[in-house]
Amino acid sequence: MSTAAPGYSRRRGDRFIQAIEWLAAIFVAIVTIDTFVSVMLRYFFAWQIPDSFDFGRMLLGILIFWGIAATSFRGTHITVDLVWSIVGPRWKRYIDVFATLVLLFVIAVHTFTLVDKVISTYRDNVETFDLHLPIWPFFLVAWLGDFAAVLLIAVRTYRLIFQPEAVNEFRKQPVE
Repeated sequence: MSTAAPGYSRRRGDRFIQAIEWLAAIFVAIVTIDTFVSVMLRYFFAWQIPDSFDFGRMLLGILIFWGIAATSFRGTHITVDLVWSIVGPRWKRYIDVFATLVLLFVIAVHTFTLVDKVISTYRDNVETFDLHLPIWPFFLVAWLGDFAAVLLIAVRTYRLIFQPEAVNEFRKQPVE
């Protein structure tokens, strides 16, 4: 029996989470393809795609923010868990909830401050060097990844507190 909040569909929430993870994976593929094609064109044909450097760095920024969203929910980011590994299950849960609340606060503040960067980039009409394309849409997509991270960390926090078994299904064994 699920202890989910009224109106909350766990299946719909899981589909939302999977969609964000797929978006992060798609951005990894786009950055990889962009880098590969740019290097091959420069190496074999001494030619480069116009604004390839600008596109590469903006796509990398997008990838980082969407990657934060995916890894923060799963809890698969790099952690230092010396204390966590020696305490009992009850204290492990307390540590997980506290750490997730701190992460939620930090990412929420970051998201709040980053929206100003998106707005100022739009207002200042900042463009790429070669093609003079506006860069605010790239900043907006990166900000959406940061906002998605806030949503996913909030869901993780809710599940850690009210549905701890739902969080443990994503926990992987460490690689040794």
